[in-house]
Formats: sequence, structure tokens, C-alpha cells
Amino acid sequence: MSMTVSDFVWHRVQEWGVKRVYGYPGDGVGGLDVSLEKAKETLKYIQVRHEEMAAFMASAHAKFTGEVGLCYATSGPGAIHLLTGLYDAKMDHVPVVAIVGQTARTGIGAHYQQEVDLQSLFKDVAGDFVATAMVPSQVRHLIDRAFRIAHTRKTVTCVIIPNDLQVLPYEEPPIVHGTTHTGTGYAGPAELPNDALLSQAAAVLNAGKKVAILVGAGALGATDELIAVAERLQAGCAKALLGKAALPDDLPWVTGSLGLLGTKPSWDLMQGCDTLLMIGSCFPYSEFLPKPGAARGVQIDIDGTRLSLRYPMEVNMVGDSAVTLRALLPLLEQKSADHWRRRIETGVADWWKTLEKRAMQPADPINPQRVFWELSKRLPENCIMTGDSGSVANWYARDIKIRRGMMGSLSGSLASLGAATPYAMAAKMAFPERVVIAFIGDGAMQMNGMNVMITISKYWKEWSNPRLIVMVLNNRDLNQVTWEERIQLGDGKTESTQSIPDVPYHKYAELLGLKGIFVDDPERLGAAWDEALAADRPVILECYTDPNVPPLPPHITLKDAKNFMTMMGTEPELGSVLKESARQVLASVLPGGKD
Repeated sequence: MSMTVSDFVWHRVQEWGVKRVYGYPGDGVGGLDVSLEKAKETLKYIQVRHEEMAAFMASAHAKFTGEVGLCYATSGPGAIHLLTGLYDAKMDHVPVVAIVGQTARTGIGAHYQQEVDLQSLFKDVAGDFVATAMVPSQVRHLIDRAFRIAHTRKTVTCVIIPNDLQVLPYEEPPIVHGTTHTGTGYAGPAELPNDALLSQAAAVLNAGKKVAILVGAGALGATDELIAVAERLQAGCAKALLGKAALPDDLPWVTGSLGLLGTKPSWDLMQGCDTLLMIGSCFPYSEFLPKPGAARGVQIDIDGTRLSLRYPMEVNMVGDSAVTLRALLPLLEQKSADHWRRRIETGVADWWKTLEKRAMQPADPINPQRVFWELSKRLPENCIMTGDSGSVANWYARDIKIRRGMMGSLSGSLASLGAATPYAMAAKMAFPERVVIAFIGDGAMQMNGMNVMITISKYWKEWSNPRLIVMVLNNRDLNQVTWEERIQLGDGKTESTQSIPDVPYHKYAELLGLKGIFVDDPERLGAAWDEALAADRPVILECYTDPNVPPLPPHITLKDAKNFMTMMGTEPELGSVLKESARQVLASVLPGGKD
């Protein structure tokens, strides 16, 4: 029996090393659906409940494995639904290929059912490569180019295949003028900066007396090299949020996250340094970096377009983080431990004490920081953590002390709500033996987290280790935006937009045959985490938390303070807000633990 175009598509993606595809069926991909069933022994199909989740899972797969993520969807609305997850991949610079269906070629241009101009629709998110197949002999080079470009440029690409084409016999391109003959295979090692640039960078770093390092997701594979360079330079090291796992937090000179969700030691590090080394990061908030001219700068990034984007660097180097740091290390002079390094380490040690005091402050009923603090000391070895874009991101960034071998990620540059659960699902499919923990707020849980729990319930019995925990902060509030209204806008909480229904998420878990745990007593948090971590199936751990515990920024500006005072006249929960804010501020400045 001859191979159809659809048969060839799934055969070819496997030649590119793909073992898993996330998607949802439809008549626009009917041929692909049928062929995917035939390929099920060698290509794992993960059936999601919504195409957006397929794209988020493909993005997370790329982040956690370093491989190209693959998702597919039907024509029209199915293809449209992919966009948010694809933008997540594009903006966080990870490789994802989307394969989408289209109206039959004879119907294109006829205002046919589900006909959407997909070429235009995907032109931004897949701007490096989006193409529509029109004849069978074209499909080979479209698949090959989509994978090669996605991998090489760390971006999103898209192949559109009309549904009538999917069922035609596949044809290899003939050896004639106007055809092309592509092959599979990824590129070799990333490039290394030339010796002159390495020498210039070393000269700048050797001259510095107070060196600060900032690392991002591009440095996740360079932990040993980062430690060696930081020790050679006696530097402190801050982390962009996606780079949290690049360095373990138990190193005394690792200052933690930088930015709005960051730490005071990271703020102090950037404001006090005379030299900045930025590695694999496109950290967006320039106001948290040294003032231009206050520090000399060196930057390493695999993508030259991201060099000197946030800070005017003196030396810019295109290269792989680990490879470049290994070449740079012999050129660096060993600095002696001095006041700069001791100051950093003292600040870090004091900060961890401050975080504990903040976490242990009472609240009504549970302080959300304590949820994370209690977990941090219980984290299983090599676990994978996923976070959502809400107040949980603050506590994940600050209160989780990540150790070597662990992984963690969230929607970074897009900061999309609803990524934690599809990320967790993808992590578990890629690493079924590892414990996966997702942190999600109740807003994101209602948006699509409950949707993904159905997918988790469908597949969990296949995993060698069934432990996957979805921790929901139930505070009945879209909390991150509420605090942005208070601090950035100077307005009180707008209840009509911010208050959300109270849902018993732990009972929903039980409806799906999973385990549900509910906790509203801070003294039971430790035991609740122990129970969740010991469960024989996926868990929803619902923590009933106080929405009025403030996510204090590392540095409070005069404008922030003024806005906070201004909002008092319109804040409907003023008493609670003032009480919890006072507790958090006092915990930062007074000795001792609990009240």
C-alpha cells in the first residue's frame, strides 16, 4: 500500500527525532489523524482538551528537553487556538513546529467553511518560516525546513497542509528544475567567539573590582562553568526568572531572582557593581540593572540580536554559554575574597532569614508565602516545577530554594495566565520518573487548569512515577492584577473585575479519580505537602490563602509608596490590606520570628 502525504509527515518528523506530538483532531486534519493512529507504536500522540494547551505543552517540552516541540491542530478555529501557546514559545526563544490543516485546495478563496487565511494568521508568530503545501512532492522540504529553522533559530515555524492533500499518495520531488531535495539532521555545536573578543572580555572582567553576573535561560546548561567563573571573579550572581535553575540557591553568593519578582540582594548587587557580565538572558527590565555608565558590561548570547538590548555593553559575544565560558575561564585572573563578596554573602544569608520571617507571619487564613516555604525544604531530588503568571510567580521566584538537578519554568516574556498545568503535563510526559509540581492561582485554574486536569487523568496511569501535584492558591481574587491596581495605578481593588468564584478544586480532583487535599490551617501545611508528595496518583492540593498579603518588590520607589497611600480612599478591603502589609514590612526590619 502506498504512503500517503499524512503517512510521510509522521514518518518524517520521527526522522527528526520527534517521539511525541500534542494535538486535537478535526476534519481539517482528518488524513493526519488516520495516519497518526497507524504510527502510534513509534509516535506518541497526546490528546489535549484544547489546542492552546497543545501549543503550551509543545513549548514546555522544548524548554525542559532542549528538543523541538511539536503540536498540531485542525483548520480554522483549531489553528487559531494554537496562537497563545505558540507565542509563549516564540517569546521565550524555544523551538516549536506547528502542523495545521486547511480547507481543501479547491475551496480556498471561496469563503468556504473554516477557511481562514492561515498564512497571514501565522506570519507573525512563525515569521521565520510558515508555508502552505500545495503538491505532495513539496511536503518533504517543508517539514525539513520547519524543523531545521525552528531548531537553529530557537523559534516557532508552521506547515499548513490542506485536508485534500493529506490523503493523496506521497511523491518524492523529481530531479527537475524547480524542485529541491532536503535532508534531516540538526546543526553542530554553537559558535565560539573569536580569541580577540574573548581577550577583550577578560580584560574588562579582570579590571572589575565588584563584578555582578546575571544569568538567564540561555545558561541553563552551563552550571559548572558559571560556578567556576563566579568563583574566579568572586562575583555575585542574580538570575532572571527563566534562569532560576541555572544555579542552585544554596550557593552563598547566588542572590536569587532579579526584577519585580526579585530579591533585595539582587537589587543591591546590580546597584553596587562596577562590572556586569550577562549570560544567556534577555531580562526585560532595564531599571533593575546598573545605571548606564555605572558599570562596564560584557554579554554572551547565542542570538546576536539580543546583545546590548537592555544595557550598553562594552564587549558583545555571540556563542553558546557553556562553550564560551569554558574558553573565557583560563583568561580570567583569580580575585581574592574581599569586602564585595563578603557583603554579597551576608546580604543573601540575611535575605533568607527575612523570607522565613515573612512566610511565618499570620494571615487570614494562610499566608501564601508559607505554602512555598514549607514545600521548599521538602522538594524531592530532581523534581520539576512549573509556575503560572500570577502571584504564585512571586513566591516561586523568591521562596523556593532550588537545588542542583531540579528544573523549573513558566511563561516568561509572554507571561500568559494558564501555563502551569500544560507545562506540568509536558514535563511529566518527557520525564515520567520525576516528581512534577505545578504552582497555579485560582484564576488560572478556572481559565484552563481544570481543563488540563482531565488530560492528566487520561494519561497518569502510564507514568512510571505517578506523582504530579497541582498546588492551587485559592484566594478568590485575580491577585497579581489586584496588587498592580493598588501599587502601579494607585487605585483600590476593583471587585467587579478581580473577585472570582470560590470553587472546591480538591473535590474536582476526586471527581476525576485523582487525589484532592484541602488545607486552610497554616499549621497543617507541612503535613499536607507530605501527604501530596506520598500520594499514589496526581493530586490537587488546594490551599485557602489570604489575598491581601502583599508581594513586596525588592525596592519600593517613592511613586509606589505614593500610589499605595492614594489607593486607600478607594480600597474595599483596606483594613486587611494595611494589616498584612504592615506585618510584611515589619518582618523585614525587626528581629525575631512570628508575632
